[in-house]
Amino acid sequence: MSGRTGSPTVANPLDPAEIFRQEAVDLLARLEASLLDMEATPGDRALVDTAFRALHTLKGSGSMFGWDALAAFTHHIETTFDLVRRGELPVTRELVTLTLAAADHIRVLLEAPEQADKLRENALLASFRDLAPGSATTKPTKAAPPAGPAKAAAAGEKRTYRIRFRPGPDTMRLGTNPLLLLDELRGLGTCTVVPITDAVPPLEEIDPTGCYLAWDVVLTTAAATAAIADVFIFVADQSDLTIEELPIDPDAGRERRLGEILVERGDAVAADVAAGLNRQERLGTLLVRSGKVSEDRVASALVEQRHVRAAAKAKESSTTTGTIRVPAERLDSLMDQVGELVIAQARLMQQAVAGGDPVLKAISEDIERLASELRDTTMSIRMLPIGTLFGRFRRVVHDLSHELGKTVELATEGEETELDKTVIESLNDPLVHLIRNAIDHGLEEAGQRAAFGKPPVGRVLLSAVHSGAQVLITITDDGRGLNREKIRAKAEEKGLLAAGQDATDADLFGFIFHPGFSTAAAVTSVSGRGVGMDVVKRTIDGLRGTIEVASTVGQGTRITLKLPLTLAIIDGLLVRVGTERYVVPLSAVEECVELTREEDRRSEGRSFLNIRGDIVAFIRLRQLFEIPESAGAIQKVVIVAFGEARIGLVVDQVIGQHQTVIKSLSRLHRDLEGFSGATILGDGSVALILDIPHLIGFAREREAMLRAS
Repeated sequence: MSGRTGSPTVANPLDPAEIFRQEAVDLLARLEASLLDMEATPGDRALVDTAFRALHTLKGSGSMFGWDALAAFTHHIETTFDLVRRGELPVTRELVTLTLAAADHIRVLLEAPEQADKLRENALLASFRDLAPGSATTKPTKAAPPAGPAKAAAAGEKRTYRIRFRPGPDTMRLGTNPLLLLDELRGLGTCTVVPITDAVPPLEEIDPTGCYLAWDVVLTTAAATAAIADVFIFVADQSDLTIEELPIDPDAGRERRLGEILVERGDAVAADVAAGLNRQERLGTLLVRSGKVSEDRVASALVEQRHVRAAAKAKESSTTTGTIRVPAERLDSLMDQVGELVIAQARLMQQAVAGGDPVLKAISEDIERLASELRDTTMSIRMLPIGTLFGRFRRVVHDLSHELGKTVELATEGEETELDKTVIESLNDPLVHLIRNAIDHGLEEAGQRAAFGKPPVGRVLLSAVHSGAQVLITITDDGRGLNREKIRAKAEEKGLLAAGQDATDADLFGFIFHPGFSTAAAVTSVSGRGVGMDVVKRTIDGLRGTIEVASTVGQGTRITLKLPLTLAIIDGLLVRVGTERYVVPLSAVEECVELTREEDRRSEGRSFLNIRGDIVAFIRLRQLFEIPESAGAIQKVVIVAFGEARIGLVVDQVIGQHQTVIKSLSRLHRDLEGFSGATILGDGSVALILDIPHLIGFAREREAMLRAS
C-alpha cells in the first residue's frame, strides 16, 4: 500500500492535506465517542450509522487527498461495520475494543505514517477477519461516475447538487435499505428529499420485496462530489443515479423558474411549458391537469426551486457569517500583540495625565476603551468549551476499567463551560492522573461494593462551572474515600508530620501531593509509585490554581481544581513596598485595611490581625524583601484568599487597579520563590507579580514554627 511518508513541519492552514488532517481528527473523535456509547447500548442503530459514516468519510476523503494507506486500512473496518448495519454481525465488546485499537492505528497513519507498525496492522486485519469471516477481504469498489460535473468543492465552500436516485428493483431484496442512504445524505448538509411514486404499480401487482420508489434530492454541502457518490457505493451498479451540480449565483439577480427546472431535468418539454405559460393558470397545475407531467415531478421541481433560493441567500450572507479555522500560533501571536497594546496604552495614559493636556487625555481614554474591547474579544476567541477536554477521558476510563476488571461509568457536567485554550491544553495530564487514581485507589471491586450496599458500577463524575474569574473543575468518585490513618502514618514515616501533631483534614489530604507519597500496598502498572499527584500539584500551581480535597470514608472523594479563566492578561492590584511596585492578582484580593504604626508595634512578634472577629495572619513584605527604609506612619494590609486560607500582605501603599499583561520570568529568575511572573508598567519599569499560594504556604510554615516555639 502506498501512502504519505511524512508531514510538513509547519502546517499551512489552506493546504488541502492539512484540511483533511483536521477533519480526520474530528472524525476519529466522533468514531471513538460512538464506539464507547455503542458498548453501553449495543442495540442503538443510530450509533452504528454514526460510526459507519465516520469510517466511510475517512476512507473517501483519505483516498481523495492521497492518504492511500489510511484509506485502504479504513476500508476493511468500514466493510465490517457494513455487516453490522445490515444486521449480519452483532455489536460486541470484542468488536468495540478491536475498532478502538483500529482507530488508534488510523491516528498513527494520519499523524506519523512512517511510524506505522505493519505487523500490528496485519494483526488487526486478521482479528477483523476472525470476527467476521470474509468481511475484511473485499476489494474496495469504485462508485459509478456521476452524470453531472465531478468537481470537488473548494475547502469550506458549499455547493448545491441535484441527486436523482432510482434504486434497482432488487435493491431491498439484496439487503440494502434506501432510506438509510438518504439519511446518510442528510448527514452531509442541508438536504431536501422528495419521493417519486410514478412507477408504483397497482396494489395487486406489488412485489413485497421489490423497490418501486425513486427520490429526487437537493443537497447543499461542503463535501466533494466523490463523497456524495460514495454514499451509493454499494448500490451504484444496480441503480439509476445522477449527481449534478446546480449553479448558485446570488449576483445573477434572477432565480430559475419552474418551467426552466422541469425542462432542464427532462421532466417536461419546452413546447409544453411554453403552451402552459400562455394560459392564465399556475404552470404546475396546468401541466398536471393536462397529463404532461406527474404531480410528484412538479412537487419535486418546486422543492428544488425553494431549496436553491435558500442556498443563494445563504451564499450571499456567507461573506459576513460563518466560521473559519485559525492555527493556534496565530491566536497566541494576536494575544501577545494585544498585550503589547495594553502596555503602550498604559504609557500613553500616564503621559496624558502627567502633561495635563485634556485633548490627549480624551484620546488616551478612547484608545483604552478600544484596547479593552479588543482584549476581551481576543480572549473570547481563545476560549474553548471544556467538553473538548472531557471527551478524551471516556477512552481512558474505558481502557482502565477493562485493565483493572472494574465496571466504571464516567459522567460529565458543565461541558459548555469555557476556559482559555492554554489552560485546557495543560489540564490533560493532571486530569488523567486524578481519574486513574480515582478508579484504581478510590473505586472498590464489584464484590466489595455489593458488601457495602453500593451498585456494582462505580461512578466517576467530571464537572465544570464558572465561579467569578475562576473555573472550578471537580473530580468526584463514589468509592472508599481517603484513609486518614494511612495518610498520617505515611506522613510521619516520611518526616512530613511530627508524631501526635494536630493536623486538619486539609493538611492531611495535602500530603498526597508530595513527591513520592503513596499509600498503595503494591506498585501496579497504573499507580503506586507516588509520582502522579505531585505532577498534578506542580501543573496546577503553574496555572496559578489551587486544589481542594474533600473525602468521606465509605462514600467517596471529591477533588476540586480552581483555575483562572485565562493566563494572558489579568486584573491586578498595584501596590508599593519601599520604592518598588508589585502586582497582586485581583481575583485573590478580598479587602484592604489600614495598619497604623501603633497597631504594627502591638502586633510585633505575633503578626495577627483581628478582622471583624476573625484572626488573620499577615506578612510584612518589607521584611520579606529585606527593604532597609523604615515604613510610613500608616501602612495598608491587603487581605488575600486562596482556597480556604486567608492572609494579609502589609504594603506601604495601594496604588490601584491595573490591567496586568503577564510576562514569564527569565531562566535566571524562574526559580525565585514568591513571584509568578512580571509585567511592564506605563513608565516602562517592571513590576513583579506576587505568587499568592507560595506566600500563603510561607505564612503557614512560619505560623507553625511560632506555635511550636
